[in-house]
Amino acid sequence: MIFSKIKIAILLVATTYFANAQTAKEVVPKSYTAYKTAQKIIVDGEDSDQAWNEVAWTEPFIDIEGVKKPKYKTQIKMLWDDKYYYILAKMEEPHVWANLTKRDTIIFYNNDFEVFVEPDNDTHNYYELELNALNTAWDLFISKPYRAGNVVLNDWNIDGLQSAVKINGTINNPTDTDEGWMLEIAIPWDVYKTGYFQKNVPADKFWRVNFSRVNWDHQITDGKYDRKRDANGKLAHEYNWVWSPMGVINMHEPEKWGYVFFSSEAPSTENKFKIPQDEKLKWEMYKLYRTQNAFYQKSGNYYNSINSLTKSALMVDGKVIVPKLEIHATGFNISARSPFTNQLLIIKEDGKLISKK
Repeated sequence: MIFSKIKIAILLVATTYFANAQTAKEVVPKSYTAYKTAQKIIVDGEDSDQAWNEVAWTEPFIDIEGVKKPKYKTQIKMLWDDKYYYILAKMEEPHVWANLTKRDTIIFYNNDFEVFVEPDNDTHNYYELELNALNTAWDLFISKPYRAGNVVLNDWNIDGLQSAVKINGTINNPTDTDEGWMLEIAIPWDVYKTGYFQKNVPADKFWRVNFSRVNWDHQITDGKYDRKRDANGKLAHEYNWVWSPMGVINMHEPEKWGYVFFSSEAPSTENKFKIPQDEKLKWEMYKLYRTQNAFYQKSGNYYNSINSLTKSALMVDGKVIVPKLEIHATGFNISARSPFTNQLLIIKEDGKLISKK
């Protein structure tokens, strides 16, 4: 029964995301330098380990569309070593509550914290982890964004996951006011391997990553917290607060996620990572991709020439790049040759990015 509910929820989410998959608002992804630590981190939900004192908090989260300041503050820190990717999240919350205790239930039905990881930056084969204030996890593997028709593996688990929650207050007590909760996570690199012998620890490389916090208005029913409903029993909408804004209410556009650079240097509070110029070119190409998809959803047809898709060349850091559009039997390709690295960048009809020399 639970599994069927999860499948229904995923289908509902997919339908919502596909409907909201296009946006006229473009945002610049955030970046963070995660430094390698030589110190032992005890995953206990505390920030007392010396290693956490050596690195900076991110800027506070913004609403998912990148417009409004959230009601409650959220910030994170990141570190890594040869075995784990470490994440520390600090969340203001005057009413800390949760009631889901079974792994792989639909955790965003509670207030939660979510981690999205895409290792190879092609927008496909990415990973999601959700945790509530009871430290109940939901972890998923997603073959491609919902807009492209995908496979969601709910039975994929992060083997060796370590996580802990520290409540600054009392959980599930509606008679008092809390300060919030802190979540500490250690994700083994091994769970992101695509082959047994793959060496995938991203030393001095970046991965595409984003973080989301789902927060609900609440009501008290029989002395217990619950999601707020209106007079007709309909649930009030949730709030979606994120590290790197998406410009649309949809976390599943991985090309918009932030950049986490895993530096092998000693820990510092400085973000030394500069987003590569090729990444900026990809942002412009994905704008064309979303325009093409929006036209298809409206008309049932694709634009069949680059001049109909866009009236101007792409401009990146003062360079003019002329993209190409190819229509074929199963869809289309949008391509452009990078003037910075000479890489040929191709976006397929399902959104997958391919880089060729």
